[in-house]
Amino acid sequence: MKKATQVFYYSIIISVIVVLWGVFAPENLKSVTTDVTSELTAKFGWFYLLLVIAILLFCVYITFSRYGNVKLGKKDDEPEFSRLSWFAMLFSAGMGMGLVFWTTAEPISHAFISSPVAEEGSDAAVLDSLKYSFFHWGIHAWAVYGIVGLILAYFKFNRGMPGLISATLIPLFGEELMKGPLGKAVDVLAVFATVVGVAATLGFGSGQITGGLAFLFGTPNNFTVQLIVLSVATILFIWSAWSGIGRGIKYLSNINMVLAAALMILLFIVGPTMYIVNMFTHTLGSYVTDFFRMSLRLAPLDDENRSWINGWTIFYWAWWVSWAPFVGIFIARISKGRTVKEFMFSVLLLPSLVCFIFFSVFGVSALQLEQLGIATISSFTLETSTFGVLAEYPLGTFMSIVTIVVIAIFFITSADSATFVLGMLSTNGMLNPTNSVKITWGLLQSAVAAVVVYFGGTQGLQNMLIIAALPFALVIILMGVSFLKDVQTAPRPQRK
Repeated sequence: MKKATQVFYYSIIISVIVVLWGVFAPENLKSVTTDVTSELTAKFGWFYLLLVIAILLFCVYITFSRYGNVKLGKKDDEPEFSRLSWFAMLFSAGMGMGLVFWTTAEPISHAFISSPVAEEGSDAAVLDSLKYSFFHWGIHAWAVYGIVGLILAYFKFNRGMPGLISATLIPLFGEELMKGPLGKAVDVLAVFATVVGVAATLGFGSGQITGGLAFLFGTPNNFTVQLIVLSVATILFIWSAWSGIGRGIKYLSNINMVLAAALMILLFIVGPTMYIVNMFTHTLGSYVTDFFRMSLRLAPLDDENRSWINGWTIFYWAWWVSWAPFVGIFIARISKGRTVKEFMFSVLLLPSLVCFIFFSVFGVSALQLEQLGIATISSFTLETSTFGVLAEYPLGTFMSIVTIVVIAIFFITSADSATFVLGMLSTNGMLNPTNSVKITWGLLQSAVAAVVVYFGGTQGLQNMLIIAALPFALVIILMGVSFLKDVQTAPRPQRK
């Protein structure tokens, strides 16, 4: 495999072992991951909460510090992509189809199935449902992506180091150590976390497409159809990754942001418009008011609430951490020429606002149907809840078809971005990895997704995410310390 490094082969071996384990001993794999996950959430929930709020505060500090005006790159470097294309790509990579999957399912779950605090079905539960959705998909998630992306971009474009996670730790541990076994171990960990994180989203996405097709056209909703969907999508996202960032990935991201925005606007018009506006405004206020209380809520004296926190908040924080190497490297790759302040504002605030708007439109449209007794959306599966909502509004079939297209393109853009990043990580940080390496990673990601869905479904995906995320969380801490050490001791970077 031309230009593939030892990291490539070590990572392939580990990923293949997981696939084979899932194929030949699925129940054993499910049992083991369930036991490990239970231990991690019980003993390290506090760590995830403190880690993510610390990362967010670190991002705020860097944004408003004397380094905020520093350009990521040389003095005369200009951005490679327009602001619109840049935002479309970073948003598609960072949230993608997960956003479409949960915008309906999560508020409904919090309001009518398992409320974080209030009694299910009460007005308080309905209000909390959107607030906690904002919390899980807002600035905390993007802070995790942002800090990893900023540090990688700084070391790559300002310090001339390879685009590898291990390279960001050189100021802390030295070049010799980071080019040796320890550095390779760090990069292998980043690769595996990426494979598992993306495999989880591929599993969610293929499940929702399969569920949507069954809901609309009566096709079978089973593992065989889901595998066919996954196979077709694999061919498409490998083709997109083959085309490169400047062509396939950029064009698909731009197209999908337009389609997703059009779908959201159409539902806003035909749905409960004023209720959406009122809920958005109220929830934004309560989100800001309860920001730190939600950020550090662990419910140590309430087993039921603690279980909810483990299943939702801790799961999400682990999900964002497991996606951080992939999204961080991808955002870094497309952000050359941006200032630190522009980078942070664009990565933290704009995507969060877009997520809030999406959740308000889709979530409130679902909540109203259940509140008025028009449809029991809470009885639908996670995969079909969005289609159940759209069916109750004018142009429902049309919007459902557009939704499937949006999910499919988000599916492809997330996976092709990850394929590109895995290629970079396993070829010593090449900005344009060879096609053979990208194809290998594309096929392996889909294989892991298929196996994980087969042996454990949604729970299996959650287990794998939380297990892979914990060690990389420690790496993020070391990256932050290394970054601070370098920017404080290195020659002052060029300003824009």
